[in-house]
Amino acid sequence: MKESTKLIRNQSPRSDQREHSVPLYLTSSFMFDDAEHGRALFTEEVEGNIYSRYSNPNTSEFIQKVCDSEGAEAGLAFSSGMAAVFASFAGLLKSGDHIVAFRSIFGSTHQLFTQLLPRWGITTTYVDASKPEDFEKALRPETKMVFLETPSNPGLELVDLEWLGALKKKHNFILNVDNCFATPYLQKPIQYGADLVSHSSTKYMDGQGRVLGGVVVGRKDLIKEMLFFIRHTGPAMSAFNAWVFSKSLETLPVRMDRHCSNALKVAESLEKHAEVEVVRYPFLPSHPQFELAKRQMKQGGGVVTFIIKGGIERAMRFLDALEMISLSSNLGDTRSIATHPVSTTHSKLTDEERAQIGIFPGSIRISVGLEDADDIIEDLTRALDNSK
Repeated sequence: MKESTKLIRNQSPRSDQREHSVPLYLTSSFMFDDAEHGRALFTEEVEGNIYSRYSNPNTSEFIQKVCDSEGAEAGLAFSSGMAAVFASFAGLLKSGDHIVAFRSIFGSTHQLFTQLLPRWGITTTYVDASKPEDFEKALRPETKMVFLETPSNPGLELVDLEWLGALKKKHNFILNVDNCFATPYLQKPIQYGADLVSHSSTKYMDGQGRVLGGVVVGRKDLIKEMLFFIRHTGPAMSAFNAWVFSKSLETLPVRMDRHCSNALKVAESLEKHAEVEVVRYPFLPSHPQFELAKRQMKQGGGVVTFIIKGGIERAMRFLDALEMISLSSNLGDTRSIATHPVSTTHSKLTDEERAQIGIFPGSIRISVGLEDADDIIEDLTRALDNSK
């Protein structure tokens, strides 16, 4: 079956009620057939559900769908995207280990690297995606993991996954890729050698701004090692949220097609507007990594970033002039959303740190929704004109 068919048709488990859609398993725990069954479950001699902090039929179905889509061996579901990202570090790294990270990352991930992981003796070195020649220089004997986002949030920088996969074979580090912006429908990092792939399923996997969640999929041995961490620390996804995500994955391909076609039209329109300095979108020919984007992505994604003339004051006037587009820090919704990273998602970074990843006072991130593209463009154009 094709991927879009599998996302719809791969459903499990079914009960004896002959339901067409997998039911909700809203239970905290599961019964044992007998005392011996309970013992065998806890020693992992047999597979099965024990407690929904460990596993649940709904989370298992969601994980399997993501694994099928990404081409992964196994996976784990989490209460949020950041819980997933953190677990991919905390579940695998120890004091003295070193991470190399590409500089263009989400603000909260940056805080993990600079504020939290150092408490446990885990250090990070940043490298620029635009300077791959610096990458090998940053590797150390204690480098355990390389982490990146591609496309990055919100600068939409790309990293050449084929090149990085070849380098991983040479140096034997864990390659950990945040694939949230692209989704497995547009990009499959495991095909290029990634060991782990993480998502904030809150974004496109839900697609309607309803529930929080995260997922990590990849090599079975690494997922098993992470399982110990999550079973004893508890960042578990709820059964209800997993059920929502699993149903939403059935429409991921058709939604992403519309997000991408709308985003390209929006990017092309913004590029022509006199009040816009720079537009970044992976499938715009003006994007510095346009050829790379076409090589490793099916389409350009649903996020467009641009810099408005007039700095932060103008950016604020622009946001207030929008009439249809929502103001929020979320993305991946059916509804278009405008975000000012300097004052929200990346506000904890210094001006210098923001500039290094392409975020400036006038930067605006647009999560392009599923509305008619003409309506989105009209709202953006009107706000640009009215905020001069």
